[in-house]
Amino acid sequence: MSRWRLRVLSANLANGRAHAEAFADLVEAVDPDLVAVQELAPAQAEALARVLSFGKLEPAQDHNGMGIALRAPGSVRELRLPYRSAFVAELAGPEDDEPVEVLNVHLVAPHVRPVAQRHRDRRGQLHEITAHVDATPRRRRVLAGDLNATPLWPVYRRLRTRFDDAIADAARRGGRRPGRTWGPWAGSVRLLRIDHILVQGLVATETRVLPLRGSDHSALVADLGLPLG
Repeated sequence: MSRWRLRVLSANLANGRAHAEAFADLVEAVDPDLVAVQELAPAQAEALARVLSFGKLEPAQDHNGMGIALRAPGSVRELRLPYRSAFVAELAGPEDDEPVEVLNVHLVAPHVRPVAQRHRDRRGQLHEITAHVDATPRRRRVLAGDLNATPLWPVYRRLRTRFDDAIADAARRGGRRPGRTWGPWAGSVRLLRIDHILVQGLVATETRVLPLRGSDHSALVADLGLPLG
């Protein structure tokens, strides 16, 4: 495995309920190259920006706050989607190679009212993401975030036609099951795996599911490297 490594942390911050300073401490301890956040609120954005000063953070208090924080300078832009846009970052890849693209995605939950419209939004989000991926081929790409979909759901299966599941693949190689990431309230037992890190042209050498104080989600961390051969 190449020495080149990209450490990604993804976290749904529960629209401000995740403890801002505790999250900043978690980021400092993990020491990631990139942090993809969903449901980012202003206090959380302020705390995160003190730890990682590069990137683009757009907090909100309506469950639509999004952002990508970076250790080093890199470009971050929005990818327009129905209901809630994604963020797209370009990072330096292995030496003398093309940049790595990272998409931070938060798909609308299918139970949000009005349900029929949210299902249309969700299909539209998936369509725009796959259209972006198909129209801009990359050797190396990461999609991270809250998909509001377990591996049994159609959204996940559609994305898996284009991406590998870094978390599941690393767990399988280690002889274990991938950790679940969501529970009905902060501190509850995690029941579903709806947060994901998917990859093209990369593999996870190590992954972790970490407690996220105050959130109904856990944080995902993946060390990504180049495939052997």
